Amino acid sequence: MKIGILTIGNELISGRTADANASFIAREVNQEGWSVEAILSVGDDFAKIKDRLNYLLSMTDAVICTGGLGPTADDITSAAIAAAFGLPLYTDENVLSYIKEIFAKYNLRWIENNAKQAMFPQGARVIANPVGTAAGFFLKPEGKLIFVIPGVPGEARRMLTEGVLPVLREHFPQGQLHVAKQTIKTFGLSEAAVDDALKNIDFNSLGVSVGFYPVFPENHLVIISREKTPAEARDKLKKAQDEITARLKRNIFHYGDKMLEEVVAGNLLEKKLTLAVAESCTGGLIASRLTDVPGSSDFLERGFVTYSNKAKMELLGVPAAILEKHGAVSEETARLMAEGARQNAQTDLGLASTGIAGPTGGSQEKPVGTVYLALADAKNTICRHFAFRWDRRRNKLVFSEAALMLLFDYLSSAEK
Repeated sequence: MKIGILTIGNELISGRTADANASFIAREVNQEGWSVEAILSVGDDFAKIKDRLNYLLSMTDAVICTGGLGPTADDITSAAIAAAFGLPLYTDENVLSYIKEIFAKYNLRWIENNAKQAMFPQGARVIANPVGTAAGFFLKPEGKLIFVIPGVPGEARRMLTEGVLPVLREHFPQGQLHVAKQTIKTFGLSEAAVDDALKNIDFNSLGVSVGFYPVFPENHLVIISREKTPAEARDKLKKAQDEITARLKRNIFHYGDKMLEEVVAGNLLEKKLTLAVAESCTGGLIASRLTDVPGSSDFLERGFVTYSNKAKMELLGVPAAILEKHGAVSEETARLMAEGARQNAQTDLGLASTGIAGPTGGSQEKPVGTVYLALADAKNTICRHFAFRWDRRRNKLVFSEAALMLLFDYLSSAEK
């Protein structure tokens, strides 16, 4: 099956907003075994939306559109698509009631133009939006499928997965083929290094396809098998996964869709371990990522953002002599920060970060991107030193990733 993707919005063609939806949709479509024939972006313009839509329909079986479903004057996608096929717009009373309930629930002032989000082309089937007010829809004119979902990435992703892909599978089944797929998430190797590590695997002979997806600071692999039976697909997928694991095991933190912080949180909860975090260069980012996980209050007791030497001394008990002799960015300081956090909070573990995010503050001995990470338990303290090369924002992110990976490795080793 051939699919076109049309992303709609003035913010896209002006460059104000990056088009995250097109890449996500294309990746999901390809993983289903369908092909993406073309990806186009267009502004909020009636004639141009109609023209680009017709162009995509001329070469595809289905078109997936995102954007332009809001309540404002420039949100014209529904009206433009209705006009393209000579269809009137109608108000779906169930959707309108749902939107009004959301406004009432959160005590938001109702403005009549919000009712615009409940208007659809005649004959369209509504696609529910579980995380927002703008419902989507799909039409089937002349045997082609047209899907329209919001442009907000979080909403588009949920609605693609739950509302669009099931309809596509229903209308365009993959014959007798069954699809099995697996995402393998890694950290610590570049995309090129991952590719090099896997260069001797003959994925074709294994009967799987493999895709490389860098998601800074991680690298993800997606392997897909398509066979006549589910068992055959799963068997080939497992063989390929085993080959990859044999080469990348020390860098793999998850098989599936969970983020690193979710995996770490799950391990901490399972082992009933408590944690305190002391952060300097990451400025609370480690704690922030952990608290993004529901239930984090069951393991994260407290966090310290000890950016200054004074804070390290007063809150974590790092001696002034250590800071003067070795510096705030040092193994000695990192170890004492982790131990101080654990002792202060009376937790099972203490995790600490201290480094130089940049762009200033580096030296020949300790360049920008230097970081020391430490993890303390009741018996030992582990410390790791890394040197990264990114800008300040990316350095902070990769520092936090490396810290969580240190915690992941510790918890994984404790399982053995």
